[in-house]
This record gives sequence, structure tokens and C-alpha cells, in this order.
Amino acid sequence: MNAPTIFIQNFVNETCMERWNIQLEDYQVTLVWTIIVSIFSLGGLTGALIAGPMTIRFGRKKCMLLNNVFLMSAALLALTSRAAKSFEMIILSRVLVGINAGISMNVQPMYFGESAPKHLRGAVSLSCAVFTAFGVVLAQVVGLREVLGSEAHWHYLLASNAIPGFIQLLTLPWFPESPRYLLIDRGDKEGCIKALRRLRGCEVQSSELDEMLQEQAESRGVRPSRPWELLADRSCRWQVLSVMVISSAMQLCGNDSIYFYASYVFKEAGVSIEKIQYITIGTGTCEFSACILCNLLIERKGRRFMLMGGYVLMTCWAVVFTIALSFEHGLFGMGPAGVTGVLPTEIFSQTARPAAYMLAGSMMWINLFIVGMLFPFLVSSLGQYCFVPFACVCLLSSMYVGFFLPETKGKTLSDITREFDKLNFKDQPKTSLPASPAKYQLGEVYFSTSL
Repeated sequence: MNAPTIFIQNFVNETCMERWNIQLEDYQVTLVWTIIVSIFSLGGLTGALIAGPMTIRFGRKKCMLLNNVFLMSAALLALTSRAAKSFEMIILSRVLVGINAGISMNVQPMYFGESAPKHLRGAVSLSCAVFTAFGVVLAQVVGLREVLGSEAHWHYLLASNAIPGFIQLLTLPWFPESPRYLLIDRGDKEGCIKALRRLRGCEVQSSELDEMLQEQAESRGVRPSRPWELLADRSCRWQVLSVMVISSAMQLCGNDSIYFYASYVFKEAGVSIEKIQYITIGTGTCEFSACILCNLLIERKGRRFMLMGGYVLMTCWAVVFTIALSFEHGLFGMGPAGVTGVLPTEIFSQTARPAAYMLAGSMMWINLFIVGMLFPFLVSSLGQYCFVPFACVCLLSSMYVGFFLPETKGKTLSDITREFDKLNFKDQPKTSLPASPAKYQLGEVYFSTSL
């Protein structure tokens, strides 16, 4: 949205002039532009809220396929908005593409996390962040004024996100459904085994199937949790708090404000308008490179290390942000950008996972909307100090991760739950804690289930 900023603002002004013979003031144009940019976040919030019920009813794979309805509709509205002389169509398009993003950012990590083997769960889930960063770089390149970011082609730029959606429609039907969804939610053991064989390219290991059967036994007869039920469940108190804090911090750290308002920030830093579009490509490239590095390190260093390291370094760079802007983006990709999406998959059971993603996604999009609405005015009032509040958020987030978030790398759900129980029930004597798992037999497979 940065490259065509001036052109869309002129389009809004010209439209108002033609319709009502009103010449908008600069602050009015800025307000309409802020709505166009930030309304994406409200769409994302809507998508995050409906993603949970959609994944339960349709499954992870079908949910992602159906999600393209929002994307294609948004692209059509954006493409025809100029001919219709309606900036309202751009706003509606942004809402729909926000819904698409809200669903995608919840369902894709869930699908990858449930389909990946335990020792690669973090790296596979993190691939969402890697290709999101790649998409940002690609959009910045396509958004150059020499490509589609010009006055004559900005509506094609806004509609170009239909292309990856079309590619997904052609390729995703050939992929299997989430094995955990098939086994635990649908009770389809044969379908689960077939999906695992396709994903692994070999026979299913008994240890992996045993873990799924254990989770199936623990969730048998339990309906999927609703968000408000998850908030009231003491056994999930610290898990819920962790995903809400970290999801909020992901937006309040200040990274996405640069993607939304790079023109404002770089202009405040003294960069000429002609060069801003090229510098924004550099910031996107930094995050893309850092996401790839994080993908290589996450299974070696663990989740806590990547989150803490990312936020600590971002705290330092946020203090000197006006002279080291692109480095802050790179450090964002080192941890928060990818690991945040992994956590709900690892620390919640199958029945609680959709509700957990709804809560995490809601916090993410609400805070993104707040930042999107306030950031232009924050830049105007604080100037080069506009990132000091974000530095405080990064510092507090790193402290929370260090003190309260257990490491999840290579652990089963039962192991992670026991770690959180030390926080959830710390005021109770050990004898009153939830009973340790007992052994049961199902056919030829032995597994554990909580009493």
C-alpha cells in the first residue's frame, strides 16, 4: 500500500470533488487513507473469529480453499473501483482481504503444525512466516512505480493478490487433510494413516501414531472449546495468557507500522520521496532473510531463545530506529514473526486449539488496528522518538518470555502441559495437582490418558 499512497489519496480527493464538489483538507485525506489502511485489521479480526468454527466444521484444508472466496471478491472490487469511481469499494476490498488474511494466519500454522513430525514441527510451522515475508518482498517489488505502483496501474496492484490465491486453488486440492484433524476430530483412523503416509513418503512410525491416539483418548467425548470457556479454564490460564501477550506484542513491537506507513516514517527520517519505495524493499528483504535464518535455527535453539533474542535485539534497535530502520525488520523475523504462530499448535490440545487461535488472532488484529490508526499521529507528535513506546513493549515481552514461557521444542503436549501446570496450580500442594497419566490399552496400541 505504500507505493500508490499518493495516487490513491488523489483518487479519494478527486472522487469527493466530482460527487459533492468538496475539496478535502489534508487531515481529511489522511483520515480516509488511515481508514483504508487500518480497515484491513478489522477484516483480519473478523477472519480470526470465524477461522475457529470454519476449521471445526470444514477441516483445515477445506477452510483454506473456501477462504479464497474472500480473496477473489476483494481483488474484483479493487480492480473495478477506479472505473466505478468509488473509494468505498477499496475500503470494502480491504475488509475482505483482511478476512482472508485473518483466516489464513490462523489456519495455515495450525495445518502445518498438525501435519509436521514432532522434531520438525517448529521449522515447518515457521515456513508460514518465511513465505509471508517473501510475499511482502514480492509485493514491494511489484509495487514499484516502474511496475504496478504507478498512477495508471495502482488498481491492478491492489488486485494482484488474486494470483497466489489462484495458485492455491490449483495446488491445495492435491494435498492431504491434517492427520490430527482426521483422527481426533473425525475419528477417521484409516484416513489419518493415509495422510501420514502421503506426507512422510514412508510407513507411519508407531511412536507418532501413539501420540495422536493418546491425544484422541484424552479428548474423546469433549467438544471443541469456545474462546470464553478457554478463558475460564484454570488449567489453561497461563497458556491463554502467553498466546495473548505474545500475539499482542507481535503487533505492538512496531514492525507492521513500517509496512503500513513506510512513507511517513522514512519521510520523517529525511529520506527523499523518490527513494522511499526502494528502501522499503530493503526492509522486506531483511525480514525475509531473517525468517530463513530463524527457520534454520528454531529446532536447534528452541522457541524461548528465538522469542527472547528477537525482542531483546529489537528493543536495542528501536532506540536508534531512525538510523537503523531495516535492521529492526530483520530482528523481527528472527523470532516473533514466526514463533508466535507456532505456539498455539504446541501448547493447546486439539479441542482447544481452534479457540486458542481465535483468541491469539483477535489480540493480533485488534492491536494491529490500534497501531495502524494511531501511528501517523504518533510520528507527527514524537518524530524520531516514535519508536520508544515500541521499545518498551519489546523489552517487557522479552522479560515475559524469559520468566514465564516454558520451552516447547521437541516435547509432547503432555510434557508441555505439565510445565504449565506448575504455573496454573502453583498455589496448590503437589498432591492436589491433576493426576499423572495412567496406562490403558486400545487394540494393540498402548497409550496414556489423563484420569
